[in-house]
Amino acid sequence: MLGKIKESIGYIASKTDIKPDVGIILGTGLGELANEVKINCSINYSDIPNFAHSTVEGHDGKLIIGELGGKQVVVMKGRFHYYEGYSMEEVTYPVRVMKYMGIKYLFVSNACGGMNSDFNIGDIMVITDHINLMPNPLIGKHYKEFGARFPDMSKAYDIKLIKLADNIAAANGIKLQKGCYVGVTGPTLETPKEYEYFRIIGGDVVGMSTVPEIIVANQMGIPCFAVSVITDLGVPGKIKEVTHEEVQLEARKAEPKLALLVKNIIHSL
Repeated sequence: MLGKIKESIGYIASKTDIKPDVGIILGTGLGELANEVKINCSINYSDIPNFAHSTVEGHDGKLIIGELGGKQVVVMKGRFHYYEGYSMEEVTYPVRVMKYMGIKYLFVSNACGGMNSDFNIGDIMVITDHINLMPNPLIGKHYKEFGARFPDMSKAYDIKLIKLADNIAAANGIKLQKGCYVGVTGPTLETPKEYEYFRIIGGDVVGMSTVPEIIVANQMGIPCFAVSVITDLGVPGKIKEVTHEEVQLEARKAEPKLALLVKNIIHSL
């Protein structure tokens, strides 16, 4: 796999000489944060050797390289999902590429369904832990150059970055929730009993991404910060039929707050 990574990086390096400090993965309906980047280079995933193609509406499928918050960044405007038919190796491949590009931090965002009755649509939740109900991306051949075979996940989400987010949110009047993200394969949205089960086992929100990327980043020693935008509710009495278009709409409404938060965290690093 290292050969493939070097091939991908070689192509990217032919388009820009920027060495990013921060990697950012933007989820459903959250791609407009890329507009905050002072762009040096924009590359379609389809042009990058060994990259998968993003097939989901709301995921543009572009790698944006430039400056945000005074730091050099590489931004995935759209991600890959297991439910698209990609292997976990393909889903998480960009994280490994970004690591070898030189990133020191990884920021991840997603749209999700909320099970915590204290949450409302439009809330931003900082992920403090997760429950993985997907195939683990580290199953299979182990490459020593990527890190430990059995990486510790007791601090999967960086405590210092979470504290920094708290301070910035308080200073800017942004309300933050905190909680546990349950990662599932999708692509079906959850049944009422599935929402109930995920809540019982300790989940606050549920979604179809993020967890594989965080696992791989932790294996490679990258401090992670992740946020969920709650776009629908799986709370008894508040569950209603929802479409992907509605999820995107609610995510976009939260974008200004999320952009302000992420930009200021990066500036403070």
